[in-house]
Amino acid sequence: MLSITLPLPAKELSPNSRCHFMAKANKVKKYRLDAKYAAMIAAHDCGMQEPLERVRITATFYHKQNRHRDADNALASLKAAFDGLADAGIVTNDRKITHAPVEFCVDADDPRVELRIEVLT
Repeated sequence: MLSITLPLPAKELSPNSRCHFMAKANKVKKYRLDAKYAAMIAAHDCGMQEPLERVRITATFYHKQNRHRDADNALASLKAAFDGLADAGIVTNDRKITHAPVEFCVDADDPRVELRIEVLT
């Protein structure tokens, strides 16, 4: 299992965001690059050599406050991160990712998203 930690996605990455398209494009580019570099470091640390064919990813969001959150929108806001995993060579194609239900937790000191990647056979 591979674990990748990223900052929470920017509000512009939410599918409900109504921001200017260039503001969103800049945030997508940055988050995709952040995910790529974090994935490359995690793959190197665990000695991964080849891209994974089929995986299941569990996304756990750690927010500062305990509120009701929409799991579908949270997962959609990670699209740039999943593209970054493909860019890093973690998965051969992001179409073969199976998404586990999104989990929400509270961590007031360190808000983040943790992606746990498991190989499917």
